[in-house]
Amino acid sequence: MKSAVLITLVSLFLMTTIVSAQSPKEFAEVWDKQHISKILPSNVRHKDLKNYLAELKKLGLKVDEVGRSYADREIYQVEWGTGKLKVFMWSQMHGDEPTATSSVIDLLAFLQNNKTKLKWVENLEKSITLRIVPMLNPDGAELFQRRNLQSIDINRDARELNTPEGRLLKKLRDEWTPDIGFNLHNQNALTTVGDTPNQATISLLAVSGNLEGKTSEGHERNKRICAVMINALNQFIKGNIGRYDDEYNPRAFGDRISEWGTPVILVETGALKGKDEMYLVKLNFIAYLAALQSIVDGSEKKADPKVYETLPFNGDGGLYSALFLNANVINPNQTVDSFKSDIAVNAERRRANELAPMFVREVGDLSIYAGLEAYDVKDYYLVAKSGIVRIGTPAHFLFYRKDKAAKIDWKSTTLEESFPPDAVYKDGIWVKPLKK
Repeated sequence: MKSAVLITLVSLFLMTTIVSAQSPKEFAEVWDKQHISKILPSNVRHKDLKNYLAELKKLGLKVDEVGRSYADREIYQVEWGTGKLKVFMWSQMHGDEPTATSSVIDLLAFLQNNKTKLKWVENLEKSITLRIVPMLNPDGAELFQRRNLQSIDINRDARELNTPEGRLLKKLRDEWTPDIGFNLHNQNALTTVGDTPNQATISLLAVSGNLEGKTSEGHERNKRICAVMINALNQFIKGNIGRYDDEYNPRAFGDRISEWGTPVILVETGALKGKDEMYLVKLNFIAYLAALQSIVDGSEKKADPKVYETLPFNGDGGLYSALFLNANVINPNQTVDSFKSDIAVNAERRRANELAPMFVREVGDLSIYAGLEAYDVKDYYLVAKSGIVRIGTPAHFLFYRKDKAAKIDWKSTTLEESFPPDAVYKDGIWVKPLKK
């Protein structure tokens, strides 16, 4: 009888343990149903962050103003949990790198809403204290620019500390001495996974924090946490996860904070063709929760660091926003003679509600490269609206079918009006579609 009762109790314990853990797919489902971030991240300004923080306050979270930016905007820190292990996260030290700000808001809301509903979250609250600084650079966020209002890159100010935002970040770290740091950024949308044409949608780096690249117990733990995040993200973006360059930079906060005693994990969010910014917010949410759950349930200790160590490093230069292949280029400002060439154009980073301008980035034989969009225009003459195709030319192109172009006066000052093109491309949009 006693053994039967014992077996039943053990079974109930195991069931509770299993139920308490959540899979990455369950995290995704939770985010779909519960996330409180509603604005596309690149459109979020300081006032929107304050509205998000007001929602977190209503949930009972501790939200404090901890400093001011160069333009005297408030910088906040949110705290959750009561445990001994101290985890520190900060986002948007570059004003035009906004994804993680929305993700950490959703993370905090999830943790607070589930601390009495999910066993693993209840255990997490007792095991860690989490402090998050969302939007460290509110001035840059307001203008959607990388740097602060002194035109200083905050993430290159860890040595001189000439920015109030940089001084604040160091102060928060030094006074609290966290055990783990998460440095949250965005990278170029055209960053690739190694030499592949795959966009690096998420890239990770367990920062060593020293010039020699020597490891430590905290560094090894962070490699395992990275492995956990990779395994979670592989269920959604396998083949689109890269490893960030690990070269030591004495001016960068990730390296210096690791050097000062808080081993840092760098998370860089890129892009994924066909997916919007909110999908990237969800991916970050999944990665953060997978990392935190692995810490509290002990699975981090069993994770294989080779999953992280064998990840391809980021690549760049092999992917463009759009490629126009086999174009017959005419530069009316120079000559009416055509020449065959491929043309690559890239879009600049802009807010979601703004049209991103595109410019020519390469001209010539581009057959070894890839584009998020690629068009074979061998049957067309291509003329830039500006009158010449060269590096830096705006991506505003007129296309004329070769078999219909015999009577076109390429030198006409009213070319587009006098000789309507067969297709028009401007800043990523086919104003007049290209016909196959």
